[in-house]
Amino acid sequence: MNETKYAAIHSNAVITAIGSYVPERILTNADLEKLVETNDEWIVQRTGIKERHIASDGQFTSDLCFDAIHNMIERYNVTVADVDYIIVATSTPDAVFPSVASQVQSHFGILSAGAADIQAACAGFAAAIQLANGLLLSGAHRKILVLGAETLSKITDYTDRTTCILFGDGAGAFLIEASEDGHGDIAAVYSKTDGSRGHLLYRSSLASAIGEHDIQTSGFIVQNGREVYRWAVSHVAEGVQQLLDRSGYSAADIDWFIPHSANMRIIESLCERTGFSLSQTLSSIKAFGNTSAASIPLAIDEAVKAGTVKPGQLMLLYGFGGGLTQAGVILKWTL
Repeated sequence: MNETKYAAIHSNAVITAIGSYVPERILTNADLEKLVETNDEWIVQRTGIKERHIASDGQFTSDLCFDAIHNMIERYNVTVADVDYIIVATSTPDAVFPSVASQVQSHFGILSAGAADIQAACAGFAAAIQLANGLLLSGAHRKILVLGAETLSKITDYTDRTTCILFGDGAGAFLIEASEDGHGDIAAVYSKTDGSRGHLLYRSSLASAIGEHDIQTSGFIVQNGREVYRWAVSHVAEGVQQLLDRSGYSAADIDWFIPHSANMRIIESLCERTGFSLSQTLSSIKAFGNTSAASIPLAIDEAVKAGTVKPGQLMLLYGFGGGLTQAGVILKWTL
């Protein structure tokens, strides 16, 4: 079978503002030593995580979204009153329905906006940017809020030492608008899914099986860490290369590589296999842990606030996780 050839994509999507928020409570590795048999050295060596932020009992994904958007409004002096679509990437909505996106609409009094949550796990934020680009390019919408937000602490089993060390809570927001001149920031996109491996990383809901695989029905995150690691360092590296090939860029052309902050060992392996250096890689893993759909916008916003990211630089965003799903975007930073 001949491989499908992809032309350079069209884009009129421009990122005009960003914001982020993490809860005040911090869960350190020393705190985890009191809950399970682990220690700081073991956690850092295997994951690169020092601490993670944890939502309070009455604080949910919608609350984190509200605060990330308020942060964006204060920093960039923008309005969201005329937003006409809201996309929230999350695996931890307050409720199955109504959507978190609809709660964002209500909280900010946005009068006329479509609203939808998407669930692509750790690939969610990159997937949401892809969707926003398509909606803007169609001409049906002009101004879109894209958020990646999670309260993973609420679905983490704190008796399971293999998973409870990983996850944290947070939210990131991008305001993406149609450009006046018809030229956008997005240079290439890539998506791939292997649903046959979905049982390797899941959270149960209604069914007691995924395909032919029986699953635990605790409602907590369940992960086969060894198999997910093997998949990530091989198949995800291939996906990153596919995205580069579609764009016509090489790793040397990219200023910043922003993979999902799953853990530092995976990030290091991806860099080795794709030609990126750690010095050109942005991560939110050390201070925030694995925040799933929020990890990429958190990493970008930390770099923006530090003055590390400059206008005109090329970024490669790449999310991967439950599904098992991948989504990548190459864009030019213009803020």
